[in-house]
Amino acid sequence: MINFRSVLSRLGLRARSGEPAAPDWDDSDLIVVVSAFDDAEAASAVLARSPEWVETGAAVLRHHLLLPPGAVAQAAELLEPDGWRLRPAPEAEQAAFGTAPAPGEEPLFAERVQKLDALHCSQENARMAGLAQRLGGRAVGWVALQSG
Repeated sequence: MINFRSVLSRLGLRARSGEPAAPDWDDSDLIVVVSAFDDAEAASAVLARSPEWVETGAAVLRHHLLLPPGAVAQAAELLEPDGWRLRPAPEAEQAAFGTAPAPGEEPLFAERVQKLDALHCSQENARMAGLAQRLGGRAVGWVALQSG
C-alpha cells in the first residue's frame, strides 16, 4: 500500500496547504521526543515533560507491543485500516521496551503518523492495551518520534 503522506514528505511537499510535511516513518533522522512506559502517568504529563516535542508538527506514534506469534497477522489486519503498520521490532531496539519478552512473545512496533495531543495519545494507548490483551499479549508503552 502506498503511503501518500510519506511520498509527499520525501518530495518536501506538504499534505495540505500551510501544514508541515508529515514525517516518513522510515526516516533515519527521526528521534524519540516523547517516551511513555508508566501506565500511571497521564499522556498530558508525558507530553509536557518533553522539551524536544514540537507540538505543531506531526510525529510517528510508536506503540511497543508483545504479542504471541500466532496473533500478529490478526493484529495487523485490525490496525491497518486505521493507518497503522505493525512490524517486528529490530533486535537493536528491543531494549527500548523496558521489559524482556516472555517466552512466546514477539516484540512489535505498531506505528502511525499523526499529530500528537494528550487526548489522542491516551485513546490510542487504551486501544493498543485492549488489542494486546484480547490477543493474549501486552502493550508495554509508547514513544513519539519527530525529525531531529
